[in-house]
Amino acid sequence: MSEYSFQPVGSIESCYLDRFGTPRQPGLAKHAWAKIKMNPEWQPEISLQGLEAFSHLWVIFVFHQNTNSRFHAKIHPPRMGGDSIGAFATRSPHRPNPVGLSLVKIEKVGADFIEVSGGDFVTGTPVLDIKPYLPEIESVPHAVQGWTQKVSGVSIAIQWTDEALKSLSLWQAKVSGRESLKALIEETIALDPRPQIYKGYEGQESPYRERHAIRFFEGDVHFRFLEPTKVEIFNILSLNNEF
Repeated sequence: MSEYSFQPVGSIESCYLDRFGTPRQPGLAKHAWAKIKMNPEWQPEISLQGLEAFSHLWVIFVFHQNTNSRFHAKIHPPRMGGDSIGAFATRSPHRPNPVGLSLVKIEKVGADFIEVSGGDFVTGTPVLDIKPYLPEIESVPHAVQGWTQKVSGVSIAIQWTDEALKSLSLWQAKVSGRESLKALIEETIALDPRPQIYKGYEGQESPYRERHAIRFFEGDVHFRFLEPTKVEIFNILSLNNEF
């Protein structure tokens, strides 16, 4: 069998700095922000021309923080609550070739960058290719969703402590372009990023960590689940002591 190697066309700067908390699919957090910074050797000032006329973009990228050292034919998707299914029936990052595919909304096209929303990227993600989304060809409204169609979403209520809201206000005042920061945080935490093994102990003593934090831009947002469907955001810490 042949082997192939690829040169990234660019890399991603994202509102998410770590794997933990980053949405597991695109479109789940519509306020998620990312910038695709194109490498100069691909002449982005020319090769990006015309892309601004499209609304959405396919991004093909590498799961560069994937730590799995060997392939598992069956895996446990978080949405299945502990059940397993074949790896190729999922979009898990744990696959023979750690390549991801995400559909995102184009917000702005610059001379050497593309700003997008709704992504599921971590800062530093290598981008292998980008392609415009063609709804007339690629949209299949009546497509069958397999096992994912049987998984019902859970609505999670978000509440903030006064201390966390005060820190959020200071954060938004210090950094421009963060008007949607509260919505981004709530969308992300409402997806419940906790590993399956951490769940089920809400309101009682747990053998596992009960407090968690997700890094957004330059802040650590701390939260805890009070009930299976109720979470409290209780603190925000600045990573660079700016708020």
